[in-house]
Amino acid sequence: MRNPPTLLSLTIDSALINFSTISDLSFVPEHILLELFVRTLKAGKLNEKILKLFVATGKEEILSVIESLNIQHILVPVLPTRKLFRH
Repeated sequence: MRNPPTLLSLTIDSALINFSTISDLSFVPEHILLELFVRTLKAGKLNEKILKLFVATGKEEILSVIESLNIQHILVPVLPTRKLFRH
């Protein structure tokens, strides 16, 4: 017989589905944050916005995992859309 899912597992599943509505992860305990990060990676849902949410927590363990996996922010250059000529 299969064990029913835990409340923590269901919560993390819900967070993965609803990441677009999450604006702050700093209140999440570090052990849960790590599990959420790992599950985010496994689900292939890590993008720039979500990475910023994890980095913004400032939690050392998360930052070291990001660094150890060599995950970096994508730097997209912003090009001017028009030229300004001054005479």
